[in-house]
Amino acid sequence: MGFLLLSCRCGGTVGAILTCPLEVVKTRLQSSSVTLYISEVQLNTMAGASVNRIVSPGPLHCLKVILEKEGPRSLFRGLGPNLVGVAPSRAIYFAAYSNSKETLNGVFDPDSTQVHMISAAVAGFTAITATNPIWLIKTRLQLDARNRGEKRMGAFECVRKVYRTDGLRGFYRGMSASYAGISETVIHFVIYESIKQKLLECKTASVMENGEESVKEASDFVGMMLAAATSKTCATTIAYPHEVVRTRLREEGTKYRSFFQTLSLVVQEEGYGSLYRGLTTHLVRQIPNTAIMMATYELVVYLLNG
Repeated sequence: MGFLLLSCRCGGTVGAILTCPLEVVKTRLQSSSVTLYISEVQLNTMAGASVNRIVSPGPLHCLKVILEKEGPRSLFRGLGPNLVGVAPSRAIYFAAYSNSKETLNGVFDPDSTQVHMISAAVAGFTAITATNPIWLIKTRLQLDARNRGEKRMGAFECVRKVYRTDGLRGFYRGMSASYAGISETVIHFVIYESIKQKLLECKTASVMENGEESVKEASDFVGMMLAAATSKTCATTIAYPHEVVRTRLREEGTKYRSFFQTLSLVVQEEGYGSLYRGLTTHLVRQIPNTAIMMATYELVVYLLNG
């Protein structure tokens, strides 16, 4: 387990640093302040008057605005809480997943879909409950847009501000959306385990046919990376709206109060397309990260099992 925790820490730290700019862009696109990054296109009407059409901004446009108005350092806003939270979050998650899976294998059919779904749900619930305050601070820092030269809010100042404004409850804003996001984790692991099982069956059949001894090869871990990438893409696309809702709930002093109220309000005011703002950036950030993380996890488990 020590090697597993170490691999989670190292992989998570490197991934958090490299993908932080994408995380900032994604969070800005998800927020209600996205209008700051929207270009106004003038259209001539039949009567000769003009109206403004709001054009949904893309990741590159958002990135350009951040660099111009705030400078490159803003692309690493929230990195501190991210580095603090990513290792314990993943360690808690994988520990809970492994323990739940081991326990449930004695209740249901071993390695069945039921086992994978319940284990993923338990792991997600445990990790979310334990680390939500860290992610709230990270989101607040990422949304703190200030022009060049202005003093930026630090993590400790943000903690004091949240506590002064909302008390301890303030640190758990957006947790309902995170719980809804457990569905993404469940879908991801069910698809991943299914693909992995198919790969193992193909490998076993090939070994038996050739009369060789079954040994883990580099290609096996590449296959697991592809399985993780495929499953994560499907799961993220299906469950992505919870990400937008969670960011809105974590904004400072907003009109968003609960999961379903926020979901309804966003659709009512901005349309269904707004629930997928930042999806492309999120996929670019998450897919390679998840593929590497899952392959590392499988490798460590394999080494620990001899």
